[in-house]
Amino acid sequence: MEAATVEAVSPPAPNFFRYLPPWRVLVCVFGIMGSLMIYALLQERIMTKPYLLPGATEGGELFKTSLVLVLANRLVAAFLAGCMLLYRGSGELRNKAPIYKYMMISFSNVIATSCQYEALKWVTFPTQTLAKCAKMIPVMVWGTAMSGKKYSVVEYAVGVLVAIGCTIFLTSGSIKAKHAAASDSWWGLALMLGYLAFDGFTSTFQEKLFAGYSMSIYEQMMYVNGCSSIAALFFLVSSGKLWESLEFVTKFPAVFADMSVLSVSAVTGQFFITYTIKEFGALLLATIMTIRQFLSVLISNVVFAHHMSLMQWCGAVLVFGSLFYKSYAKASNKAAKPAPPAPAPVQA
Repeated sequence: MEAATVEAVSPPAPNFFRYLPPWRVLVCVFGIMGSLMIYALLQERIMTKPYLLPGATEGGELFKTSLVLVLANRLVAAFLAGCMLLYRGSGELRNKAPIYKYMMISFSNVIATSCQYEALKWVTFPTQTLAKCAKMIPVMVWGTAMSGKKYSVVEYAVGVLVAIGCTIFLTSGSIKAKHAAASDSWWGLALMLGYLAFDGFTSTFQEKLFAGYSMSIYEQMMYVNGCSSIAALFFLVSSGKLWESLEFVTKFPAVFADMSVLSVSAVTGQFFITYTIKEFGALLLATIMTIRQFLSVLISNVVFAHHMSLMQWCGAVLVFGSLFYKSYAKASNKAAKPAPPAPAPVQA
């Protein structure tokens, strides 16, 4: 009698793809990062580099009124969102939430964006980037205070580790432009603290609006940006800066082209941001935004052959290692949950 041969059964290969985020999350990641990296480059160019008269090679003037940028961005965003609502049907134009709630988001958004622009007059771009890396923390604080949300220990730990890793990267080696002065100011740091506080409130309150009212992405964008335009225009008129800014744009036509691209990239980013908040929550948005700020410096080091120190590489490993662990832990928890019971058969 022949002995039965036993074939060795190899264990199934580990499915690493289950740790990758869903495709919709990846679309949000690349959409936000791509548009806002262009936005960041133009933001720094407009606020820190002098504009020259047509045909001139020296001299020039700095653009001073950041509220004009806020007004242009919000007007374009409100217009495009309104076009989308009209395309979908006129009934969508009716506001679902009280106007004062849109105004709360709008004032917070205008103040946060203005703080971000104005800070570039007082602190270097790397310092501004460093401040934004801590964005996950105020989002979790606002979420707990406003909505009673509870975050896991892993989420808090990832937020802290990402902020620490970005801090190590930005402070342990040279990250300034070759011809830029790396001088800081307490006023600029105070502006960035204001940015973090108001921006965290903005995204968390947007999430709360989506949870409390049945509204589309475009409706919230139209009303929030429309109200933000009114707020920015009010601040411009009351400060007497409106006509001065229009004269600058007329005198230096190049700034108009930069503002146009800036507005389009900002609106594109807003579409992705609003969609991310509605579908996945403010914490995912804060994670994406934090990585985007980190990559803006990392890519600069790679493309322009800057020499990263050992501690900067350690900071990079800490950031991406923490975020990978968060994805791993989330996927493992989902896999460990028992499947829901099958429905009982229907009796004939």
